[in-house]
Amino acid sequence: MLKTRIITALILAPIAIGGIFFTSPLGFALFTGAIITLGAWEWANMSGIEAQPGRVIYAAVVAALLYGLLNVPSVAVLWLAVIWWLVCFWLVRRYPAGSDSWGAVPVRALMGLLVLIPAWVGLNHLRTGGFQFGDLADNRLAILYIFLVVWVADIGAYFAGRAFGKAKLAPRVSPGKSWAGVWGGLAAVALLAVVASQLAGATPVQMALLIVATLATGFVSVLGDLLESMLKRFRGIKDSSQLLPGHGGIMDRIDSLTAAIPVFALIITLLGWLTTGHW
Repeated sequence: MLKTRIITALILAPIAIGGIFFTSPLGFALFTGAIITLGAWEWANMSGIEAQPGRVIYAAVVAALLYGLLNVPSVAVLWLAVIWWLVCFWLVRRYPAGSDSWGAVPVRALMGLLVLIPAWVGLNHLRTGGFQFGDLADNRLAILYIFLVVWVADIGAYFAGRAFGKAKLAPRVSPGKSWAGVWGGLAAVALLAVVASQLAGATPVQMALLIVATLATGFVSVLGDLLESMLKRFRGIKDSSQLLPGHGGIMDRIDSLTAAIPVFALIITLLGWLTTGHW
């Protein structure tokens, strides 16, 4: 399994790096749109749409919605995402109570739209917007940063959870996660924000604001992971799909990012570090 995971990662890494960091804004939109569409195909299964025609139709609907949102004000979609993730916090904390209110297939399918579409809108808002933080003005660095936040939070949570993880975070959703892991992940991303601020030549005020923004983003990234775990547990499946040998599915790799991206994009927009761009 480890060999398979490594081979898959070595194949996908250059594709992901090229598609995200070395494409035009339109190419970036198409590349990320393809990933989100594949994620939608997986989400259809998690929502209870098992037949392939139904899953393909759901993915096609998501792709059509992405196209229709190309010229829609992104900030409105990002605010919707923030509200949605607050709702998710309540849903995850209550599970399995309350599952009768969202367990129907159409409701779970709608939940997928609220997860996937704002993530794509947030990514493209980051890619096309005007960015300025400290001495840095390359918006692709903002995209790289949000990826680092999620990765560092995950690594910090892993080691803190192994060392101190007795109090479980959400045992009925994801038994392996602990509160110690959450605090460890947040401490790690706070350190990341300090290092990034120093490298960017940011002012002390900018550093403090980035730490707050990063902590909020790191916390909500945990919700993205927990929400997918809750849907998979309810559906009775282990992975979102087997598209990525050794890694599960697309959603298994981007679940935390789907929550982190729109929240971070909105925060730095409100702080004035990111302005709305144009195609």
